[in-house]
Amino acid sequence: MASFRKRNGKWHVQIRKSGCPQITKSFIQKKDAQLWAKKLELQIETQGAIPIYNHQLKTLGDVLCRYRNKITVKKRGAIPEGYRLDKIIRNDIASIYIDKLATSHISQYRDQRLEMVSATSVIKELTLLLHALDLAKREWGANIFENVVRVVKKPSPDRSRSRRLDQADLELLLRSCHESESFWLEPIVTVAIETAMRRGELLGLSWANVSFHSRLLRLPNTKNGTERDVPLSLKAMMKLKSIPKHISDCVFPVSITALRGLWNRACERAGITDLHFHDLRHEATSRFFEKGLKVMEVATITGHKDFRILQRYKHLIVEDLAKKLE
Repeated sequence: MASFRKRNGKWHVQIRKSGCPQITKSFIQKKDAQLWAKKLELQIETQGAIPIYNHQLKTLGDVLCRYRNKITVKKRGAIPEGYRLDKIIRNDIASIYIDKLATSHISQYRDQRLEMVSATSVIKELTLLLHALDLAKREWGANIFENVVRVVKKPSPDRSRSRRLDQADLELLLRSCHESESFWLEPIVTVAIETAMRRGELLGLSWANVSFHSRLLRLPNTKNGTERDVPLSLKAMMKLKSIPKHISDCVFPVSITALRGLWNRACERAGITDLHFHDLRHEATSRFFEKGLKVMEVATITGHKDFRILQRYKHLIVEDLAKKLE
């Protein structure tokens, strides 16, 4: 079914099947041509016909753009995932034709990114590539015989951060946030420390879901896909009451990109290094345990579904038990 012919320094392969259009492809190495023909013949034998490919999806970038526009936009985490996809699309790997994509391309991309971002970020990017290529092969007719991302080793996840803020650093941080060009930064940071809410939950909070009477915040869409009610401390409630209502109904009308810049500048002014916005969630969770709350109570507030994640706070629970034995 496959015929090979060398012309102008390249190996040309033709695949024929009765009643179907022929497929022709060229390769530099004969072994690559033979491998491609063998894989395609196996596909034809399995499906009973020459597969019809979507020729609009030529490069990895084409696949990722379609995934972003068709799939990502429907997700709750569309904004951060879209940002991550755009990063990959701007990388040289996006220009590679999907039928020529090899494990070496993916491993080189992985190693390159590990020099720039954390292992956790690289794992998320590889997972996105895996899902996009799987979908393109299964449903979009992309010319993909094997998803090469599946066999590339992912880096080991980063160890969980345990960055804490002492009272002096916290006061410096809040003072710096108060000096920010944005009115919203200091209230966001204060409420984050009081509630352990994620960045996306804070920025997605609307006044319709704030109840001062019940002292609760209703989060209809969380990372775990379930609703969650977050109790308000007196400090958090007073801070929210001091915020003017924006015409958009958003409690904190700030974009992720803007918040990132405001946060970095605030930390720089305060002279605080190696502090991520997400560290505020860890700080808040630690404070809940220090106040004597139990694992179930803390999980109810923070939204942790897997109690094993809260094992990193075990030392705080043991300290609380020691005090009870005095």
